[in-house]
Amino acid sequence: MSESTNRKTVIGAFVLFGGFLALFIVMAFGHMSFLAPSREAVVVFQNSITGLSVGAPVNFRGVKVGTVKSITLRFDPADHKAYIPVVLTLEPDQIHVVKDVPGGNKVSIQELIGIGLRAELNLLSFVTGQSNIELDFDRSVEPVLHPRITNLPEIPVRMSAVEKLKDTLGQIPIKEISHHADAALLSVTQLSDSLNKDLPPLLLSAKVTADRSHETIEAATAAIKDLQAKLDVTLGKMDQLMETGNTQLNARGADLHATLTSATQTLDSLQAILSPRSIDRANLDAALRDIAATAASLRLLLRC
Repeated sequence: MSESTNRKTVIGAFVLFGGFLALFIVMAFGHMSFLAPSREAVVVFQNSITGLSVGAPVNFRGVKVGTVKSITLRFDPADHKAYIPVVLTLEPDQIHVVKDVPGGNKVSIQELIGIGLRAELNLLSFVTGQSNIELDFDRSVEPVLHPRITNLPEIPVRMSAVEKLKDTLGQIPIKEISHHADAALLSVTQLSDSLNKDLPPLLLSAKVTADRSHETIEAATAAIKDLQAKLDVTLGKMDQLMETGNTQLNARGADLHATLTSATQTLDSLQAILSPRSIDRANLDAALRDIAATAASLRLLLRC
């Protein structure tokens, strides 16, 4: 019986030794903090965290690294603001350090925060409204910490895409746009009413004007046709008159030529008489002198 007991003891010791050896191998070569205690961090929100509840997952780029442990509400009388600290329980066994990296195989939360670790509220479903905490690196967001609210390591908050959308929509002056839309709709309604009142008389006036224009065009067309007929008659008469004039000019051409010839001869005779060297002019001048002398003698006789 003692041999059986010793055999069981040896087998038990061998099993325990194998278990410890396997655990050592996993911890040494797998870089896992197996059975390591969980770590806590806090995220402080100021806006609404609707849909977030205790037990909600904490993910890093879709990989679950923890859960929400507690959600409380704290009021700071110093700045008259309300804060919502959300305590996270992080699971170190979900985060492994790359082998052969200087500095050991542990990375603290403060180191991760220092290199840009940020938290945001993520809406999981629009249908259920459930939310979770998403972690990621984003150095562009300046860290805002709240040492008066908590003593735990604080992961700074950054705005999620939904919160950015809400903030953008909140900056849109919806009331002013609504007032402008109401005013525009009222103006359109008034314009429609005005058109309903003014348009029928305007259309009737346009129809009357169109009818009168049509009548005027018809009258003008008739007048143009009548004028065209009269112009045709006038042009025919003018052609006849021109033909008659040409005939008369041709018939009177010989008489006109003779008259012009006679007039030319008469002018030549007058020029010959009036020329200073002309004999006829000399005789005429002598006759005029004789007449003048005779007249002078008669005046002397009359005086005596």
